[in-house]
Amino acid sequence: MKKQFNRMRQLANQTVGRAEKTEVLSEDLLQVEKRLELVKQVSHSTHKKLTACLQGQQGVDADKRSKKLPLTTLAQCLMEGSAVLGDDSLLGKMLRLCGEAEDKLAQELIHFELQVERDVIEPLFVLAEVEIPNIQKQRKHLAKLVLDMDSSRTRWQQSAKSSGLASNLQPSGAKADALREEMEEAANRVEICRDQLSADMYNFVAKEVDYANYFQTLIEVQAEYHRKSLALLQNVLPQIKAQQEAWMEKPSFGKPLEEHLAVSGREIAFPVEACVTMLLECGMQEEGLFRVAPSASKLKKLKAALDCCRGCLGSYLRELPEPLMTFELYEEWIQASNIPEQEKRLQALWSACEKLPKANYNNIRYLIKFLAKLTEYQDTNKMTPSNVAIVLGPNLLWPQADGNMTEMMTTVSLQIVGIIEPLIQHADWFFPGDIEFNVTGNYGSPMHVNHNANYSSMPSPDMDHADRRQHDQARRPLSVATDNMMLEFYKKDGVLVPRIPQPLLPYCHGGSFPAASRWKRHF
Repeated sequence: MKKQFNRMRQLANQTVGRAEKTEVLSEDLLQVEKRLELVKQVSHSTHKKLTACLQGQQGVDADKRSKKLPLTTLAQCLMEGSAVLGDDSLLGKMLRLCGEAEDKLAQELIHFELQVERDVIEPLFVLAEVEIPNIQKQRKHLAKLVLDMDSSRTRWQQSAKSSGLASNLQPSGAKADALREEMEEAANRVEICRDQLSADMYNFVAKEVDYANYFQTLIEVQAEYHRKSLALLQNVLPQIKAQQEAWMEKPSFGKPLEEHLAVSGREIAFPVEACVTMLLECGMQEEGLFRVAPSASKLKKLKAALDCCRGCLGSYLRELPEPLMTFELYEEWIQASNIPEQEKRLQALWSACEKLPKANYNNIRYLIKFLAKLTEYQDTNKMTPSNVAIVLGPNLLWPQADGNMTEMMTTVSLQIVGIIEPLIQHADWFFPGDIEFNVTGNYGSPMHVNHNANYSSMPSPDMDHADRRQHDQARRPLSVATDNMMLEFYKKDGVLVPRIPQPLLPYCHGGSFPAASRWKRHF
């Protein structure tokens, strides 16, 4: 109590200038002291923000940290989804590959956070909460010792004054000796504490490079973590792409023809082959084929299904970014159709066919051969070459322009019919040779020898009942995909078709087509 009272009195006297005050620190150490406080603030703030960045629970081992890591939870969710969907589906395979990748990323994240916690966060905590506070605590202790020393000196000086001695004489006596010893002991303690504090402060300044290394370590650890994570992702991406490319059920609608053929490894577009082979099986004698308008809901449902494993012929052709007969040859096709002499017109059309790119040529050849086969049953299905050209022609050729499509198609529709109709009528002249409609072998359609020959899997219009039954028993069955599509969509409205212009709809339900000079096309 007495020592504390003396300190308070000494401090009061020093404050009002009635007592001498000893400086606790030199000018250099005062600068270090200011820096201590700044470093403490920065270290504390950085420690707090870094801790907040950790996704795992701080201070626990890797196993416990992994259980509550968001990436681990995501990986588990993906793997569970993969188990539900199964590896026989593309989505199931993707979920499994992504789940495994996310789990590996989670393990890398755990290792990264443990290293950051050990090499950066904990040292920053020690610096901000232990090392600097210890120095500051020692600084406060030194201030108290200096105050005690000044108090002892003041009391010793007052003792000398009360003894009536001159200022240059030392007081004597037991009390004076005790005060002098107290003063010298206090000075001793101050020197020891000051030396220790100075050493600690200068050591702090010298260790600033070490403190800076904490942040270098942070960046290095982050770089290593991201390198390993990137390596994991780069390793799994080719596997994911390989699964995508190997998967047969690829989107077809709206894709460029060459891109679709390259990705699927086909020669004939998937929707074209699937639709043609299905029609060859059981649609060739359906009245109004390509003219019967389906309900909007059926069209939407069928197109969605066909984008997975089948084709919707008219819609697929119309949604190609470029018509099957190409924009580049559009003017040549139109000019050929305007030639009045039939022989020269056919020759010009043949010349345009020969200029088609290989992929386009193969597909237009395939399609025209099928349409020629279709017209063999025109007495039953009412699909003459002219009718087929009217319905499908605008889906095979249209102009490349930004204007009003309705107006343009109204102008050029007759010319397009004049192009497609002779191609169908003279299919074997334009495209000589046999053709295998079932190119991939996935459907139940046989080879077409020529468009005038009997179709080996399609019953002839002249076949009697007994022969027809024998033919049906020997016929190869449809594929599962085609069979399911037939059951679902071929019950009522017939085969789905390309978009039918509204002015033609009255003729699509049992009516006959008007003369070419009396109708207009609207697309």
